[in-house]
Amino acid sequence: MVRGAERAQKGDGKQIDMEELLKQLIQYTESEYYPFHMPGHKRRMPRELEALESTAKLDITEIDGFDNLHQPEGILLEAQQRAARVFGADETFFLINGSTAGILTAVSAAVPLRGRMIVARNCHKSVYHAIALRQIDPVFLYPETVREYGIADAILPGQVEEAIRQYPDAAAVLITSPTYDGVVSDVKAIADIVHRAGLPLIVDGAHGAHFGFAEGWPENPVRLGADLVIESLHKTLPALTQTALLHRSGQRVKADAVRRYEAVFQTSSPSYVLMSSIDSCVRLLENQGKEIFEAFSRRLDAFHERLEALEVLRLIGPDLLKKGRMKDFDRGKLLITAANGNFTGNNLYKELLNRYYLQMEMACHNYVTAILTPWDGEEGLRRLTDALLDMDGRLKRSEQRLSAASGYELEQRPYPKLERGMRLQEAEEMPKISLPLQEAEGKIAGTYVNLYPPGIPLVIPGEILSEEVIKLIDGYARQGLNVQGIERTGKDADRPEEIRIALAK
Repeated sequence: MVRGAERAQKGDGKQIDMEELLKQLIQYTESEYYPFHMPGHKRRMPRELEALESTAKLDITEIDGFDNLHQPEGILLEAQQRAARVFGADETFFLINGSTAGILTAVSAAVPLRGRMIVARNCHKSVYHAIALRQIDPVFLYPETVREYGIADAILPGQVEEAIRQYPDAAAVLITSPTYDGVVSDVKAIADIVHRAGLPLIVDGAHGAHFGFAEGWPENPVRLGADLVIESLHKTLPALTQTALLHRSGQRVKADAVRRYEAVFQTSSPSYVLMSSIDSCVRLLENQGKEIFEAFSRRLDAFHERLEALEVLRLIGPDLLKKGRMKDFDRGKLLITAANGNFTGNNLYKELLNRYYLQMEMACHNYVTAILTPWDGEEGLRRLTDALLDMDGRLKRSEQRLSAASGYELEQRPYPKLERGMRLQEAEEMPKISLPLQEAEGKIAGTYVNLYPPGIPLVIPGEILSEEVIKLIDGYARQGLNVQGIERTGKDADRPEEIRIALAK
């Protein structure tokens, strides 16, 4: 292993210190080397793009002394080995195409072509893209619902065990933990069950890269026995958008298969700006992770204490552990709803945005989501606290109530169970017809339908549309939520809005 204090040989015989990648990029920028190589901006930007000048100075390609991500031997190998040590993996890969590249890689490496995979139904759409690409036969695990809030609960160990018993030919199991809502499954128990069957466990932990660095936070799935774990640094840690990690542990998934597919699903021209962001973030966690998250926990405690005065609004995160069957909950996810259920998530979202200039992560049927991290700062938490207390007071005093949109009841499952009419990949390739949503019951979906964010499909191609899921989609759409996969037509003085969906012909 190359150590930080050791030196690597440049092509011209000069030596460079194996220091932090970002520092190396800065040093190179300040050197006399002239770039007769890509990228075309040559580390300078025209006046029209001068806002990108500082970034362009660090933006290089694979030149002498800076290694190659797809065959690392020097500084990038060292950086990835460091990440593996910090997160507890046998091997870690830098992802500069986001967690999507990691999920495509993991599924491809673990499941043979046209094989079977046991998979949580509330997975990100990239999982379904992997299923289609590999022509996989999925066995879906549906989470239970925390009824009071209409939020998907954890995948339970017993569900996994039963699925393996029913489908002994499955090649792998894939779950999401934490979920977009912060729900954490019992990864250790699930890993033990999966391993007893001789199978690998893949965990989409995109929203949990900050786990495992301090008491009071869930443990990282890598240390709980998962074989392949995908984590988005940029979602909850100080790293640039598009940065993520893929961790491999054990021998149930071969290292050479992971490396082969990682090269397939990642660009052959990886950004050194993004890779330096990953390396710098990992170094920060290595040196200060425990202290950072201990301090953050104390700030969150004070934050929640101030908001105990809320009467109309409610923070539902702390309640989920009591009302659901999950193993744990991510304290960094803040779910805000109204105690009387008379407010839509979109109402709350727009109020926080337009009156208080606070941009939430997403709006769902009856709640909004805010992502809190140690880098919010005191001002951010203070502004959010003041806004919620002020809104609560105004709503409490007002006789006016924000009306909930029709078409959604909390008792509904967030991911209704649907029968399959044909294989996913077949439905995607079929010619499509467009019908009004209300006329689509019993017909085969030709497209994905999902809220974005989070990008978890309510319907996937090949599934038969039921009355329940049609009602759910219609309710989301009429609340003004961002529903992808439908077409809105009409909506003028003469014609009411019509919602249409693409069906397999």
